[in-house]
Amino acid sequence: MQHPAIHIKALGQVEYEPTWRAMQQFTAERTADTVDEIWLLQHPPTYTQGQAGKPEHLLNSAGIPVVKIDRGGQITYHGPGQIVAYLLLDLHRWKINVRELVRLMERAVIDLLAEYGVAAEGREDAPGVYVGDAKIAALGLKIKHGCSYHGLSLNVDMDLSPFDNINPCGYEGLRVTQCIELGITIPIEELQAQLTQNLVHGLQRHLDSKRRLEQ
Repeated sequence: MQHPAIHIKALGQVEYEPTWRAMQQFTAERTADTVDEIWLLQHPPTYTQGQAGKPEHLLNSAGIPVVKIDRGGQITYHGPGQIVAYLLLDLHRWKINVRELVRLMERAVIDLLAEYGVAAEGREDAPGVYVGDAKIAALGLKIKHGCSYHGLSLNVDMDLSPFDNINPCGYEGLRVTQCIELGITIPIEELQAQLTQNLVHGLQRHLDSKRRLEQ
């Protein structure tokens, strides 16, 4: 079966706010013919607070910039050594709804970790991916005119101490972990490529299954 094209863009380390504004602009200007994109990048140290984010979940900014943004969810941290994947998708094109896309993003991370012998899971009550009681990946999306932006972040090999200054995703005392602590020492570029492959294949499989149901 033919699948829609997806442009994969590796942007390196880029500032948070201009990247967010670029996602907004891309989504506002896209047409029915615009090819979907996945942006892969890292951010310098930044806290981001979702639309319903409560200020009290930021315990101490410690001089790290806080950006109030338009995704769902509470507050999280981005920094070097963390893979960020932004999914700029036409949901109608992929026959996928928001809940299905969240589950698909979680599954892409879970399958990636499983390849290295790490058992992880998603949670119905708190989107993201967890290894035991510790969070390793955060998710947040914005949907506008049936198209998504924002996406997911996966902790690989980073300074986790800024997470101590927040209630991650609104959960007091939530532990966070990362690949390096779990014995996954693969270079971040390789993990990024594998994660991207999982996301693209997940979208393709989802579309194929929806098409079969419609036949």
